[in-house]
Amino acid sequence: MSSTTTERAEVADGYRAGRTLPIRVELVRQLKRRRTLVMGGILFALPFVLLIAFQVGGGPGSGNNNVNLMDTATLSGANFAAVNLFASAGFLLVVPVALFCGDTVASEASWSSLRYLLAAPVPRARLLWSKLVVGLGLSLAAMILLPVVALAVGTAAYGWGPLQLPTGDSLAAGTAAQRLLITVAYIFISQLVTAALAFWLSTRTDAPLGAVGGAVGLTIIGNVLDEVTALGDWRDFLPAHWQYAWLDAVRPQLEWSDMIQGTSLSVTYALVLFALAFRGFARKDVVS
Repeated sequence: MSSTTTERAEVADGYRAGRTLPIRVELVRQLKRRRTLVMGGILFALPFVLLIAFQVGGGPGSGNNNVNLMDTATLSGANFAAVNLFASAGFLLVVPVALFCGDTVASEASWSSLRYLLAAPVPRARLLWSKLVVGLGLSLAAMILLPVVALAVGTAAYGWGPLQLPTGDSLAAGTAAQRLLITVAYIFISQLVTAALAFWLSTRTDAPLGAVGGAVGLTIIGNVLDEVTALGDWRDFLPAHWQYAWLDAVRPQLEWSDMIQGTSLSVTYALVLFALAFRGFARKDVVS
């Protein structure tokens, strides 16, 4: 009997590797988890927290002669949404990305269910692909949820109007909406490095907290290194150096140069880390 015939005999009728662990099934599983609901609740509540803070504190920039984006928060709903992104992009939005991408494979291992998924049989590459797509999808949803809620809350509190810039210029409401979309897209791309770090660590450890915490910790270290001016041009190779390049989208003239550099750097690092995750997991001895 030929090897081809033997291989066919070992495969059950109707089995299709591409149909195992459908993305919609994995998505439903992750949406039902408590950490997804808690993180969604935190992001949903943040605009209300900032609104209360501005109401109690009398508005941003009180007694400050220097005007920046934060000081324009109460001028319109678009400004309020932009300020929410500015306040959360540096750290808060890092957490859901690390959580949704790091608490994937490692959580299955910690529950001792990973080996049963692979014995189903779900091909390893298929399992990683489903979990990665869902993790990135939830991360993007988190980044969309925050400005959408902030825009609704800000419009109800401060009215619908143009995006007032710290320079004294303004962007029409339609243009402001487009710029906010660009901002969200760039923040998501800039966080791909954190997502890839978390996902790679998730394939290396059975402790979800280790994967999530490791990705957040390395991201913080990158932010700290970017503040070390003695590094000079070496900082250009740090993803953190370009994380606020999206501020060029909230200027009178849209500038792409810094966002293009930040995008190319983030995508390059992310692809390398994703490749390491798939390569390492394909050879890993799974016992959990």
